[in-house]
Amino acid sequence: MRTLSIVAGAALMLLVRADAAAAAPALQADAPETTPTGATFKAPKNWSVAQRPGAISLLAPEGDFRLAVVEGGQAGNAADAVRAAWQRVDASEHHVLEDSAPRAAKDGWDEAALFEYNTSPEEHLALTAAAFRHGRDWTVLIAKGSQSTYEKRLAAVALVADSLRAPGNRRETFAGRAPHALDAARIGELQMFVLDAMAKLRVPGVALALIDHGKLVYEGGLGVRELGRPEPVDAHTRFMIASNTKGLTTLLLARLVDQGKLGWDQKVTDLYPDFRLGSAATTKQVLIRHLICACTGVPRRDFEVLFNTSARTPASDAFKQLADTEPTSGFGEMFQYSNVMAAAAGYVGGHVAHPDRELGAAYDAAMQEQVFGPLGMAETGFDYAQALAGDHASPHGDTIDGQAVVASMDMNYTFLPVAPAGAAWSSVHDLIRYVQDELTQGVLPDGTAFVSRQNLLMRRRPNVSIGEDVTYGMGLVTDTRYGVSEVHHGGDLIGFHSDVIAIADAQVGAVILTNGDNGFALRGPFARRLLEVLYDGKPEAAKELDAAAKGIDAGLAGERPHLSVPPDAAQASQLAGHYTNPSLGSIRVRRAGSEVVFDFGNWRSAVATRKNDDGTVAFVTIAPGESGFPFTVTQSGGKRALVIRDGQHAYTYVES
Repeated sequence: MRTLSIVAGAALMLLVRADAAAAAPALQADAPETTPTGATFKAPKNWSVAQRPGAISLLAPEGDFRLAVVEGGQAGNAADAVRAAWQRVDASEHHVLEDSAPRAAKDGWDEAALFEYNTSPEEHLALTAAAFRHGRDWTVLIAKGSQSTYEKRLAAVALVADSLRAPGNRRETFAGRAPHALDAARIGELQMFVLDAMAKLRVPGVALALIDHGKLVYEGGLGVRELGRPEPVDAHTRFMIASNTKGLTTLLLARLVDQGKLGWDQKVTDLYPDFRLGSAATTKQVLIRHLICACTGVPRRDFEVLFNTSARTPASDAFKQLADTEPTSGFGEMFQYSNVMAAAAGYVGGHVAHPDRELGAAYDAAMQEQVFGPLGMAETGFDYAQALAGDHASPHGDTIDGQAVVASMDMNYTFLPVAPAGAAWSSVHDLIRYVQDELTQGVLPDGTAFVSRQNLLMRRRPNVSIGEDVTYGMGLVTDTRYGVSEVHHGGDLIGFHSDVIAIADAQVGAVILTNGDNGFALRGPFARRLLEVLYDGKPEAAKELDAAAKGIDAGLAGERPHLSVPPDAAQASQLAGHYTNPSLGSIRVRRAGSEVVFDFGNWRSAVATRKNDDGTVAFVTIAPGESGFPFTVTQSGGKRALVIRDGQHAYTYVES
C-alpha cells in the first residue's frame, strides 16, 4: 500500500535494538549534524543519535521508528544511491518499490527524488527514502518504523527533512530586503503560475485575492466552478475553506478575551463543566488555549468523524469523543493535530457567548456577531444549503486512472458536527478581509479596533514546532524559513483545498481557494512564488510545482496495478452483508452486478480489491475524493471482519 509515511517487522526491530545500544543519550535540544561528505541537518530533541559506517541514525524515543541519513556514494542515479544506502543500514529490507518521482532540487542540491514502497495495511509500516545529489555525491534520507510513532513524531521528521542541506549551502533569506509592490506585472506572474498549476494538477477552478499595504490589488477567479459547466470562478464564488475555519474560530476567542468573558489560561471546566479529556487528572490541566494549539498530545481521530457523523449529529458529540480520548504525548511536547479539540474550542466560545443555546447554534451566532459581521464577511458561514444554492464551486477528485471528475459532497457533510474546526464556506472577497485584519493586527479599515493587538498576536505565539523555523500557534502557522514572517494556514476537505497568507514584513496578504483534490499541492509552491515575486527570490516555486505534480501522477500509476476493478469475484463473494464497529458505525455491502459498494450510511464508495504482499486482501474505496481507505479482510471471534487503521488506531468491523 502506497504510504506517505515511513514501520516494520523483525528485521527493523533487530536494527532498532542495535541502534539503541550504540546510541548516545537522548538529545536535550535540537542539534546540528554533519555527514562525512559535508551535508548538514538538525537532529531532533529527545531523539538518540548513533553513528554507523557511512550513516547517521536517529532513533525516536519510542524505539520503534528511525531516520537515517546515509552516504549513497557516487552512484549513477538516484535509484542506485538508494539501493546502496539500504545495503549500509538494512540489507534485509525487502519491500518492493511502488513508485518514485523527482523532488524539487533546492537547498543546494543538484537533483532529488522520492521513493515509496509497497507495504500492507496490516504491517502498519511507514517506509520511504529520498535521495539528494550534490555534484557526484548522493545523500539518502531513509525513514522506517511504526506508523503510529511516525504520526506522533511528524514534526521531528519534518525538522530533519527541512534542514537537510547540501555541503556549504545556506538557505536563501529575504530579511532586510525591500519588497516590490504587487503591480499589474507581478500580479500577472502570479496568475500565470496558478494557471500552469491548474493544468498540471487537474484543478478546474481557483479563486485568488491579493492585498498590498491595505489596498485590494486583485480579486477574481481562474477556471470554472464545475467541470462540464461554463460558469467561471469569480471573487464571490464560495468554496469550503476547511481548516482555515480554525483561525476564524480563534478570532472569536480573542474577542471574548478582550471582552473579559474568558481567559486564555482559564480552565475549560470553569466555563464548560461538562468538558472531559480522558482522565480526571488530564481534564484538570486543560486551559482554553490548549484546545486549539495542537500541543496537548491528543491524536487524530478523524475516522470517527468521517465514518460515523452526519449533518444531523449534534455538536455535543465532539465532547463525547474527547471524554474517551487520552493524550498520547505530554502537553507542549510535540505537534499532534486534533480537529475535535479545535471544535471544542469554538463550541466553548459559543457557549460563553450564548449559554442558553444549543452548542452548534450558539457557535454559529457568536461567529456571526463577533467575527463575520464586524469584518464584513457576508459570504461566509456554515449553511451548506445556502452556499450550494448560489455562486459556489463544486468539489473534484481524481479517478483511480487519473481523470479529474466532479466528486460527491457527502463526506464533507460529516464535518458539520465539528464545524469550528473546518466546516465554513467562504469566498476570496471575504477572506481577504480576514487577512487584512491579520496584517493590521486588529484594526479595521475605518481605524476602529476590532480585536486587541495582544490577543490577536496570542494566536500566533509558538506552542510547538512543526519543522525547521515553522511553529504552530492557535489555528495559525508562523513560517520564518526565508527570513520574513509568513503567517498562514491550510485547509483540506474532499475536493477543496485552501490557504490564507499574511506577510507582515511586506504588508502583503493572499488567499487562494481551489476546487480540486490535487489543489493541496498548489499551496506550498504558490506561497514560495509569492515570495519570489515580492523579493526577486530564486526560481524554486516552479520546480516545487513540477515535482509535486509528478509525485501525484507517480502515486496513481504505482498503485493502479495493485487494484482489481471490479473487485475479485471470489473475494467479494465472501463478504458479509453488514458490518458494525462501536466507534465508526456500520458498513452495508451492496452489489450491482460485478460492482461492490461499501455504504457507510452518510457516504458510500465503490471498492476494488488489493492483494497485499503479505498475503492479506483489502477492499479499497475508489470513489473520487473518497478513495484510498483500505479495509483488510480478517476474522474476529469466528465472524467475518474488516479492519481499517489510521495513524494510531485500529478499528475492527464485525459482521452483524
